Amino acid sequence: MSGQRAAIRYAKSLIYLAQEKGQLEKVYADMELIAATINENRELNLLLNSPIVKGDKKQQVLNKVFAEKSGEITSTFVNLLTRKKREELLEPIANEFISQYKALKGFVVAEVTTAIQLDDAAKTKILNLIKQFAKGEIELRESINPNLIGGFVVRIGDKMIDASISKKINDLKKELLGSSNYTIKLN
Repeated sequence: MSGQRAAIRYAKSLIYLAQEKGQLEKVYADMELIAATINENRELNLLLNSPIVKGDKKQQVLNKVFAEKSGEITSTFVNLLTRKKREELLEPIANEFISQYKALKGFVVAEVTTAIQLDDAAKTKILNLIKQFAKGEIELRESINPNLIGGFVVRIGDKMIDASISKKINDLKKELLGSSNYTIKLN
């Protein structure tokens, strides 16, 4: 948990510095690139988290991967992390920076999980539902979980709307078991 708290503090400091230098949009783009690159590249992720690989080697790799694509603030920040031996926090910091940036700009991230891919009409209905609970520009992140059977689950921060068929079946099962002495097994 202390790693997550450190990531939050580093991201907050980086946002403050980027705002002070008038480079917030550029650093945001850099953090999106860093988060996506580390997330998609298993070898880079393993390298950053390896206690065996020395910091100077990690710094060389990070400079080769990101130096030409990122701005001065981001490059200096990445070098600072490697000097402090905190390079394993780079991805969590980048993700936290993105979250804090979106909160600062009034974006609301809504995670929608469905049993199948949503069509445009269903997306519009879900967005209209979300607008009742959230203010600001909504970013919809979609994922698929066939175990839901049907319906959807929406998460906005710590709030959740569960309108899935699997939840309704579980609720019905609990109700039936609570009102009778019979055992019902639903698979």
